[in-house]
Amino acid sequence: MSTRLQMTGAALLVAIGAVGLAMSAATAGDLSTGGSALGDAAPSVDGVWLDPDPELLLGAAAEAMAGVESVRFELQRRGEPVFLDPSESLALDHATGRVMVDGGADALLAVVVDGELNTELGAVAIGDEVWLSNPITGVLEPLPASIDIDPRSFFDPAGAWAPLLRDLTGAVLVDSDDDRYLLTAVASGAGLRAVTAGIVDGDDTSIAIWLHPVTAHVTRLEFETGASGGTTSWSVVLGDYGAEFEIVAPVGAGG
Repeated sequence: MSTRLQMTGAALLVAIGAVGLAMSAATAGDLSTGGSALGDAAPSVDGVWLDPDPELLLGAAAEAMAGVESVRFELQRRGEPVFLDPSESLALDHATGRVMVDGGADALLAVVVDGELNTELGAVAIGDEVWLSNPITGVLEPLPASIDIDPRSFFDPAGAWAPLLRDLTGAVLVDSDDDRYLLTAVASGAGLRAVTAGIVDGDDTSIAIWLHPVTAHVTRLEFETGASGGTTSWSVVLGDYGAEFEIVAPVGAGG
């Protein structure tokens, strides 16, 4: 599974537009960036809480995340812009999506073009096919060969999340916060890059991570990147673990 989100030159700008996405009504409603798909409510907690020892918790979390079959995600950026293209024309605001690990995925990326135009970039992946929104027609069409964007790369449980958790250092249990365990630790730059589809690229970084106290699933991750030139704050929210998402080829998709 790719962990890169890269586009180049004119191909990137051709792939975006301020038009509606021709996704099914259900998909568009689920992923609309007009509101939070997950919110920040605490997960329901039933069962015996895990041992609060940080090392044991992170070991349980790595094992739990490696076995995830489906999830809904939100990636939020605040502060200094982070660009998705070499020419620094397209800045990420936030992304929402759904992933079936052994199936498909869909996502909406809210972006800012040239610091002025706010718009959305939509993608759907099923099997070997990936569709991207056409800026002229609004129809999701087969992904051009010049563009590398696969919504499945936003959530790689065994290849990204499990290694990130195993490699955390200096873990400290801060508290049980809203029925979740809250820990701080230091994550590798490579680990954070992997769990953010290659968008975050930096050095080892201090993080805050929330775990479900019974299942050990990650429910939230927060960290900052940058230095004297300005900082960027990141949050990743995960939920709806094990849900059955219907990822379908969009109605009217060209190809």
